[in-house]
This record gives sequence, C-alpha cells and structure tokens, in this order.
Amino acid sequence: MKTPHFAILVIAAAFGLGALSAPAAAQSSAGASQASTKKKIPKQRVVRQPRAGGQIACTPAGCGRIPANCYPTQGYRWDGMPTGFDVVVCR
Repeated sequence: MKTPHFAILVIAAAFGLGALSAPAAAQSSAGASQASTKKKIPKQRVVRQPRAGGQIACTPAGCGRIPANCYPTQGYRWDGMPTGFDVVVCR
C-alpha cells in the first residue's frame, strides 16, 4: 500500500512544482519583452557655465575669491608698515 500512495505523492509534487515554475517563466519572458520595447529616455548633460576670472585676496583669515563689487588693496599696520596681507574694500 505504501507504493501507490508514494507514487501519487511524487506525481502530485511534480505537477505542483511545474505549476509554480511555469508562471515565473511566463513573467520573465513578458518582462523581457516589456523591457526591450520600453522607450529609453536620453540622459541630460550638465553644461557648466564659464565663471568670470574674478580676483583672489589673501587676508589674515586665508585666501579666497572676493565678490564682484569689491577689490583688494594693500593692508597696513597702525604704524604704517605693510602687513603683507590684502584688505578687501567693497563699494
């Protein structure tokens, strides 16, 4: 009696596994056809705007760009000696 029940169990398991794998195969082929017909969107390229040359001033706090309406001048100490650093003057 064990043999017929075991054979039925094996056949049922084979059909069960076949039924589970068939929709997965159908989905993968449907997904592949959708992916190939999908419209590709071109990538947008970033175009950098050229920057104005600008000026750089080296102050005691460090060197950096100065705004467009400002200009660097020579810095002096209280006794009139140059400091070696720039002073940023804005209009």
